[in-house]
Amino acid sequence: MNDRLQALDLRFQALEAQLSAPETYGDPELVAKLNREQKELEPVVTACRALERRKADRADAEALMSDPELSDMAREEFAQAKADIERLEGELKILLLPKDPNDGKNVILEIRAGVGGEEAALFAHSLHRMYTMYAESRGWKVELASLSETELGGVKELSMVIEGEGAYSRLKFESGVHRVQRVPETESGGRIHTSTATVAVLPEMEEVDVKLDPADIEMQVFRSSGAGGQHVNKTSSAVRLIHKPTGTVVECQQERSQFQNRDKAMRILASKLYEAERERVDREFESQRRTQVGSGMRNERIRTYNFPQGRVTDHRIGLTLYKIDAVMDGGLDELIDALVTADQAERLQAEHGQ
Repeated sequence: MNDRLQALDLRFQALEAQLSAPETYGDPELVAKLNREQKELEPVVTACRALERRKADRADAEALMSDPELSDMAREEFAQAKADIERLEGELKILLLPKDPNDGKNVILEIRAGVGGEEAALFAHSLHRMYTMYAESRGWKVELASLSETELGGVKELSMVIEGEGAYSRLKFESGVHRVQRVPETESGGRIHTSTATVAVLPEMEEVDVKLDPADIEMQVFRSSGAGGQHVNKTSSAVRLIHKPTGTVVECQQERSQFQNRDKAMRILASKLYEAERERVDREFESQRRTQVGSGMRNERIRTYNFPQGRVTDHRIGLTLYKIDAVMDGGLDELIDALVTADQAERLQAEHGQ
């Protein structure tokens, strides 16, 4: 066990001891903090301990190879242990890669209709349904923050909060331009149209994560309403926040009270300002940065949904799946797993300078 892995194992043991100490029980915040750190370390320590066991098994098997009665069994065990060691060493390389500090955060997901008029708005509605079903399949909580609809039930733009373990680590690869090729419901001639919608995925930030000066924020209240004046709220509970230094505007109108809408809008505003600053820093260092699978530039076409051929193609990794119905029903794991794997491979290559 190298020094780094040994240090992590010792830290994991110290956390176990601290969590079992009676004096820790009375401090819920400390318990939560220790549990989070332990959970982060557990996959590394588990793989590390398994690796050490298999190395010992390999050594024992090698020692028994000279015994005529046990040599066949020993060679078989040696080969299996060797394969397990190679697998575990590969897993550890990935587990020890620098973590994205935002991977554990909730998500602000925004969808906007792009090129294609009403069909683009209907596609944006389909994407909203797809992400909602995907989130529900993983046990995540979904809350709409704002929604602007068309008369035909399409989505001009929406903002939603997705809360759940690992939400950002999975959904961060979805940022970009999504393209659809299909015969629109509004098309009587049966012609295939191409439309787009943009998706932005932001890690949810609390106000404490981003410096927000109240003097910089103008708050407006208004009555929320659906398309064509439906679902009119008779009280002015919807909230619009304007960040004066940057011109960033955030609306929240889905909660019942003005206070709830303001609270959610502040979290979304903090997330938007954080993302804008991160993009500014990225641009400054663009010449030094490699292109990552998860870069998520909003003007980059990342995926095409071709309904006549029943296929979904992710252009970043060249993956095509002929299961468009399953994907549109929230079956995104195969795509996201492939994107995660590609991102890990790129980061491993960069880490080892290959």
